[in-house]
Amino acid sequence: MNALETTGLGRRFGRTWALRDCTLAVPAGRVAALVGSNGAGKTTLLHLAVGLLKPTHGQVRVNGAVFGRRGEDLARVAFVAQDKPLFASFTVEEMLRFGRAANPRFDTALARTRVRTYDIPLDRKVRRLSGGQRTLLALALALGKRADLLLLDEPLADLDPLARREVMGALMSAVAESGATVVLSSHVVADLADTCDYLVLLGRGRVQMSGDFDELTDSHCVLTGPADLADRLAHGTVVQLTRTTRQTTALVRGAHHDGAPGVSSRAASLEELVLAYMHNQEATVLPRPSLVETDRGSAA
Repeated sequence: MNALETTGLGRRFGRTWALRDCTLAVPAGRVAALVGSNGAGKTTLLHLAVGLLKPTHGQVRVNGAVFGRRGEDLARVAFVAQDKPLFASFTVEEMLRFGRAANPRFDTALARTRVRTYDIPLDRKVRRLSGGQRTLLALALALGKRADLLLLDEPLADLDPLARREVMGALMSAVAESGATVVLSSHVVADLADTCDYLVLLGRGRVQMSGDFDELTDSHCVLTGPADLADRLAHGTVVQLTRTTRQTTALVRGAHHDGAPGVSSRAASLEELVLAYMHNQEATVLPRPSLVETDRGSAA
């Protein structure tokens, strides 16, 4: 079963489409990275998925059921917004009480245990917490919902490297215990490579690439060879090309190696893959059964 599905999802603000024709599926139990440049539509997609925005077109499904704004729908999804909207004048304990009052199924004991695990004093005012502590508190409140789907919008954006590591470690520990599906948005691929296992890349408000990390990287490689190598590459397989008078480097789709002297091949890293597709926003690769051209994943 897919934890999150969207079909033809779109949202327009005036004459501008923030998200358009967005069709994707995140399998249950995965930790999915939602990646894209600023303005790609990541926050809009998450706000539509959690019910904060109404779609102009299309629909959202959570665990196979059409998602709306009913109480039972909202209980199935937990969301941590980028600005972590906590009440600055509340103590941590008061925030936990608020979580219980706002969510009928809220597990106060679980949320309190998480806060204690993070060494956050219950009597401390939210305004006195560090950025990392505020993120961890927001995460504890989200986990307290016992939701099937956890959506996080740029939770690491304002944290230093040590705080990012602490937050990601806490998230992975919590997910391992709960089994929830996670969609985590970021534009920093390095923060996601060691913790996520599924990728959704947005470009110009559309899904540009989607699939399992390993399958995506295994289906691409980087070729380096003489300058005329570019002329020998099959049309439609080249995602990104760098060419000088003496050498060509190409990130290509498929195990593409013609065996010519002087041509080397290596696996593409996840970061190389994401940056190449962000650079070439006309290229797409989607998971089966969405492929329409070849079984290698060419949909460009």
